Amino acid sequence: MGGVLREGGGQTRRMPVWRYSIGMFGMSIPINMIRGSMLLFYVDILGLDVRAYGVVMTVYALIDAIDNPILGHLSDRTRTRWGRRRPWLVVGAVILTAAFVGFFSAPTSLEGLGLVAWFAFFAIMCEAADSMYSANYGALLPELFPRERDRAGANALRQGFQLSALVLSLAVTPLLTTQVFGTEDTTVGFTTTARIYAVIAFTVLIFMALSVRENPAHSTPERSRFLPGLLAILRTKLFWQVGVASMCYLAPLALVLAGVQLYVKYALGLPVANALTIQGVVILVAAGGLALWTRVVRRRGAPAVWRLAFVFLAIGFIPLFLAHSLLTATLSGGVVAIGWSGLLATNDLIQARLLDHDATVTGEHREALFLSAFGFFSRVTGALNGVALAALGALFGYWSGANPGPNPGLAFRVYLCVFPFAIAMGGVVLSRLIRLPGEEPATAPVS
Repeated sequence: MGGVLREGGGQTRRMPVWRYSIGMFGMSIPINMIRGSMLLFYVDILGLDVRAYGVVMTVYALIDAIDNPILGHLSDRTRTRWGRRRPWLVVGAVILTAAFVGFFSAPTSLEGLGLVAWFAFFAIMCEAADSMYSANYGALLPELFPRERDRAGANALRQGFQLSALVLSLAVTPLLTTQVFGTEDTTVGFTTTARIYAVIAFTVLIFMALSVRENPAHSTPERSRFLPGLLAILRTKLFWQVGVASMCYLAPLALVLAGVQLYVKYALGLPVANALTIQGVVILVAAGGLALWTRVVRRRGAPAVWRLAFVFLAIGFIPLFLAHSLLTATLSGGVVAIGWSGLLATNDLIQARLLDHDATVTGEHREALFLSAFGFFSRVTGALNGVALAALGALFGYWSGANPGPNPGLAFRVYLCVFPFAIAMGGVVLSRLIRLPGEEPATAPVS
């Protein structure tokens, strides 16, 4: 399979799909180690107060609401001999990997405002660089693969690369950080692991950026204006519907990624390294489910699978709350993984339908601006994460690893299961109220 690019004279050249898809591997390593280990690293080991954590994540969501669409708009307007997206991909790769190393290199002597400032600066730098890279990377999917059938295959492969990266960034990381390179009470293992991962991620990200060839037809001489384009997107009802539904998928997973190590430590009463078992099985189930869901997508279309996957995602959190052993927690995680894999197979395809519709209606290719606007909903998950963690202090007295309160086990059951279940149920309801471009009835409103 390859992406189709039109060149001079109307000739067609195919690009190996793996060269595009492997970019997801490089992106997923740093950003998912951050999301999966920052609570353990900053709150439980370094003693960052959960209230400060919540404030930082909320402030960042506000900043990101401004810089995301600006970065996307600048990318859409870029015209260089290397294409629109490639310069941004290269710059984003450099900043992301450098900030990633800095994020996990906080001096152990930091405390109080110094610790908050370090956390805030590198968290914002990492997320901003991730926004820059992911918006440009995502904008290439509908450009390189115009048909949904081909798009589904490319998306499945890149999500497969993401799952491979998660084996490192989530499943293997607790073992490396707390046993191989460090201990459960020190930060040196995180610093060493981050440096190794940064080299791997940077190599892959640069390779993808230099390998991909954009479609010249999308780089028209006309350049869209920022405010009219952004306002047109914000006035589209379907943008808000799909964006909030996407948040109902991403927010539960963000809570799980952030809290699973502390769930293992406090709720199950096991060493953090045992998170390897839960996360490893979840990733394996998700990989198998991704292949099966992709086959269904090709036969039934993305919307039907998208809606069904939300149901599996929500249901899985019920037995996970009740689990009291590594085995039952792992089996429950497998149910969550079924829903997760279905959403991996479809959510980007749902957004791509909106990009196609926008290009058809407006005649402009402003994919990066659209995806950057969608990125706001992804970044809101960070604020929700902060609010949920701060709620543990108010409800259960968990303020940090130095002050965990009387029942941290119940606190992290609520954090990892109850909050995600409620949000995922919102996705179940909302996904059934949405009518997407290309669905019946053909006259269904899309704006």
